[in-house]
Amino acid sequence: MSLKKELSYPAWYNIFSWLTYIISAAVIYMVIIWVPRDVRLGDVQRIFYFHVASAWVAFFAFFIVFATSILYLKTRSRSLDRIAFSSAEVGVVFTTIVLITGPIWAKSSWNVWWNWDVRLTTTLILWFIYLAYLMVRGTALEEEKKRVLSAVFGIVGFLNVPLVFMSIRWWWSIHPTVVDSGGFHMGPNMFRTLMASLLTFTLLYVFFLVRGIYLRLAAEKLEELKDLIRE
Repeated sequence: MSLKKELSYPAWYNIFSWLTYIISAAVIYMVIIWVPRDVRLGDVQRIFYFHVASAWVAFFAFFIVFATSILYLKTRSRSLDRIAFSSAEVGVVFTTIVLITGPIWAKSSWNVWWNWDVRLTTTLILWFIYLAYLMVRGTALEEEKKRVLSAVFGIVGFLNVPLVFMSIRWWWSIHPTVVDSGGFHMGPNMFRTLMASLLTFTLLYVFFLVRGIYLRLAAEKLEELKDLIRE
């Protein structure tokens, strides 16, 4: 296989990208214009659709890191390592969005930008864990050691994900719940908008994941070429 072909995106990716652009535009319209204004919080409530969807993608991204890291330790497959690394990067970005949008909502709802509520605190810890994962990848360690160490980080770090999700159910918290045993507590249009946001952010996850994988592959090929030149 030629290098150009190896580094080219798969044929389906262009179609997928356009589909993601179109659906994203439609969801932005739904969130900003179509969905009804919240009676109590007003327009600031619209950030909820980005906040919850970002949290979902972050959890999913870190699960992929967890699963591929386990498989990497068993197989030492470079492709699995690329998936784990790229998924961790996407997960950190979406966790950052969660930590930005949350305080914006909190200021209107609780009249404070931040408090050390159990959900907020565990989410911040999760962000630091995977930020450390990315920092490991940037160290000067030998490549194989970096991959193994980051895989261990990816596995252990995922243990905090169920803790974040269950925190408001296990401990007292003022953080609202989106769904409980009684179902979703929102109107039908709000529910449809939330589901559309979850779908869109999942598509965005795949979009960025694939790009990240191919960027990792290109970086590896570049290093191989540099090694050949040095020799």
